[in-house]
Amino acid sequence: MTGADTYSRVQQDDFATRYAPLVKRIAHHLLARLPSSVQLEDMLQAGMLGLLEARGSFDASKGASFETFAGIRIRGSMIDEIRRGDWVPRSVHKNSRSIASAIKEIEQRTGRDARDTEVAEKLGVEVKIYRQMLLDVSNGHMLDFDGLGVNEDYFSQGLSDSSMTPLEKIQKEDFRNSLSGAIATLPEREKLVLALYYDEELNLKEIGEVLGVSESRISQINSQAMLRLQSRLKDWKK
Repeated sequence: MTGADTYSRVQQDDFATRYAPLVKRIAHHLLARLPSSVQLEDMLQAGMLGLLEARGSFDASKGASFETFAGIRIRGSMIDEIRRGDWVPRSVHKNSRSIASAIKEIEQRTGRDARDTEVAEKLGVEVKIYRQMLLDVSNGHMLDFDGLGVNEDYFSQGLSDSSMTPLEKIQKEDFRNSLSGAIATLPEREKLVLALYYDEELNLKEIGEVLGVSESRISQINSQAMLRLQSRLKDWKK
């Protein structure tokens, strides 16, 4: 091995060591809402691949810091790994779509937030069963903005990106405005749970401790918030 090869290897090792805590933090954050069948080691391996991809494609001229950019790539790589596992029952996907449709229909008819009792009645189940469906949806797959037809790269790509057409820039800005507006109109508890999870990066157990409810109840609230957003922004799905 030449001196140059050795130096390159040392650089790679230093890079991996420096950002390993970021990979671990994202992995544990995601695992807090996934079944025990998802292994931490698999998440970490996928995350490190995402980190290396981020290193190769990062463009500082686009405005985002490397850590922000890498975090998006790492998380996306982990979610891809989870989805490749294909352990989500079809019934979970079906229930997710049914709940979002029920919420949309109720809110269009009443002009206000759909209540648990109303959604349960629309689905023809008891409230207890409806909340279990929410829990299954949360445990069964990632409830993220992919459900709206956009992925993580959509948010990391700035409006100043030269590869975007003027129409694409307008559409992206309109979507961001619509998303912000939809989040602002969520019921207070749902809005708070999303803020604690995505902004403060607390896991579901920690959020439950803050709000004084069980982890499973927070999981249900989180699911309902994301499904409510999907129902309100359904026109944006591609």
